[in-house]
Amino acid sequence: MHIERHKNHRIGWLRASVLGANDGIVSTASLILGVAAAGVDAKHILVAGVAGLVAGAMSMAAGEYVSVCSQADTERADLERERKELAAYPEHEHEEMTAIYVERGLDTALAAQVATQLMAHDALGAHSRDELGITDTTAARPLLAALSSAASFSIGAILPLLIVFWVPAAIPLWAVAGGSLLLLILLGALSARAGGASMLVASARVAFWGALAMGLTAGVGKIFGVAG
Repeated sequence: MHIERHKNHRIGWLRASVLGANDGIVSTASLILGVAAAGVDAKHILVAGVAGLVAGAMSMAAGEYVSVCSQADTERADLERERKELAAYPEHEHEEMTAIYVERGLDTALAAQVATQLMAHDALGAHSRDELGITDTTAARPLLAALSSAASFSIGAILPLLIVFWVPAAIPLWAVAGGSLLLLILLGALSARAGGASMLVASARVAFWGALAMGLTAGVGKIFGVAG
């Protein structure tokens, strides 16, 4: 027997985790490089980095929670509307389902039969899945998304801080930048592997945007540091 192993059940937590860790590495490393380029000493760089970690983790959690709550509210409103329509206009809803299955390739008679059987089994579930596109895999989970984002951001942000902690004297910018880029490449590869995508493409993508962010922030720090 052939068993297919798909990855789409990981979409929700994988997206939040990758986004959080990537943001943690990029924003914290960029902050460190910007402050270091301005000529600030190691102690103040660490303070700025830790503050950035806390603020970033809370911002990620709050933003993700609010965003996914909005999605959940929309899903609940759509399901409630569908529930009322099923109660008031069952024939019309059956016709909608039949049309959906015809569009997917079934002939009209078979599509009507499928719609009848699925609606008899779980009418709201069938409409939720096939008309609205809401499934257990894609359903919004605000708290899980918020916790995943905050935790992954914190883990990502700690890594550049550890580089600063290990080399506190003079804080060589290349060490922070190079170490952070390696971490981003590793993150891209791991996330691609978990999602079944190309590791090379994912790694190159996160490395490019991470390098761009760190380079621009270091440039700003250098300009304002010299100006000050």
